[in-house]
Amino acid sequence: MREYFTFLWRCFRVSFVGDWRYHVWMLLLTVLSLLGLNAYCKQFVYGLAETGMTDQVSWGLYIANFTFLVGIAAAAVMLVIPVYIYRNKDLHDLVIFGELLAVAAIIMCLLFVTVDLGRPDRFTHLFRRFNFPLSMLTWDVIVLNGYLLLNLHICGYMIYCHYRRREPKKALFVIPFVFVAIVWAISIHTVTAFLYVGLGARPFWNSAIIAPRFLASAFSAGPAFIILTLQVIDRFTVYSVPRQALMTLRQIILVALTINMFLLLSELFTEFYAGEAHIASTRYLYLGLHGYHALVPWIWSAIALNSIALIIIYLPLARSLKFLNVACVLMIVGIWIEKGMGLIVPAFIPTPLGEIVEYAPSLNEIMVCLGIWAFGLMLYTIFVRITVPVLSGRLTYDRDFSAVPQKP
Repeated sequence: MREYFTFLWRCFRVSFVGDWRYHVWMLLLTVLSLLGLNAYCKQFVYGLAETGMTDQVSWGLYIANFTFLVGIAAAAVMLVIPVYIYRNKDLHDLVIFGELLAVAAIIMCLLFVTVDLGRPDRFTHLFRRFNFPLSMLTWDVIVLNGYLLLNLHICGYMIYCHYRRREPKKALFVIPFVFVAIVWAISIHTVTAFLYVGLGARPFWNSAIIAPRFLASAFSAGPAFIILTLQVIDRFTVYSVPRQALMTLRQIILVALTINMFLLLSELFTEFYAGEAHIASTRYLYLGLHGYHALVPWIWSAIALNSIALIIIYLPLARSLKFLNVACVLMIVGIWIEKGMGLIVPAFIPTPLGEIVEYAPSLNEIMVCLGIWAFGLMLYTIFVRITVPVLSGRLTYDRDFSAVPQKP
């Protein structure tokens, strides 16, 4: 037991070690996190009236970020499947970075749900009436927390084995949990989609295509985010990321984003050509309704960004990391808009009574979101800062972390 506490203590100490760029980055994230905490304290005192949400639009920027981050967390499976099923050696040592990203993303998801509740004590209502298995909300609680525990176990065990310089018992402590995590990763986004689809009073979500679109968009934006983070790791740490690994992720993005755009076209054709009675929310989102069109620029911007990213990915230009990075950034922003403002908010406009009340996030709401994102990125930065020296053999039980060098 003493060895475990020594390991944790040394990990805690190494998280404070780095060059000036590391300290500036961590200072920036700390400041944003504290500003977000201050904004949340204000919301805690004065209630959800500090946000832009209303009685008519009760889900906004918080749930939009939650939905997007569930996809980022699920995308870790796009590293796991090629390694453990197709034996891809290029991605083998990089799986742990994807799983660490999943841990940080799930923690951010839980934080966004917490701030959306208004007061944390409202969680007790859920646990006092844990209506399992009938309630989709209880399923969502189980899959999110279960996925967090799975990834914590896999990452923690692998890092500790490297720290102790011993071969991990993969057949017993890794492989079974990895295959469970593959199914679980798909389930967290599927259950989240079912949570929306099952709300009969919101016809905008009542489509069987929502769950496949969730997965396709997740397996686009998630690997795109991983590509960017792996390049940062390669540039600023002693850990080298093989170029072929990035190209493998590019192929995954190409297929997933193509499917996502095809599903979008299929949904638009069904809605507008058939002219269903419940097309009002869709018309409000894409064309505007009765003079209200706040979300129209958002959704068309998202479609444009995703389309440009898809074209770049298909062209040989994407073999250049500069163009690949541009496509990844466009894709992440586009899918964030599509799955956030373009999915959550329109379902509440118009209301079941036909009332149109538009939504715009307040400054306090935006600061809370920035604070949670900064905290999540801080966690992921610390995870990577600890993991890189361990994997490279520079931080072990018999070697001092002070010898860890930095790339210039």
